[in-house]
Amino acid sequence: MPKKRLIGKIISDKMEKTVVVQVEEIKKHPLYKRRYRFHKKYKAHNEKSDLKIGDKVVIEECRPMSKEKRWRVIKKL
Repeated sequence: MPKKRLIGKIISDKMEKTVVVQVEEIKKHPLYKRRYRFHKKYKAHNEKSDLKIGDKVVIEECRPMSKEKRWRVIKKL
């Protein structure tokens, strides 16, 4: 099974080798059919610590690296 990949924006880079990525998704309400934006935050591993707040990145699912970190930064867009 292929690993999931998501595109998001970095909202925090204060931790060492870790960034917080906010992924935006547009969902449709099942009853009212109105579309709305849904945000979710993921902690992702960034080995080089070269990314800054506001950068757009691609993250990929990986093995658990810590209690909350299960994603890895693949590339900067």
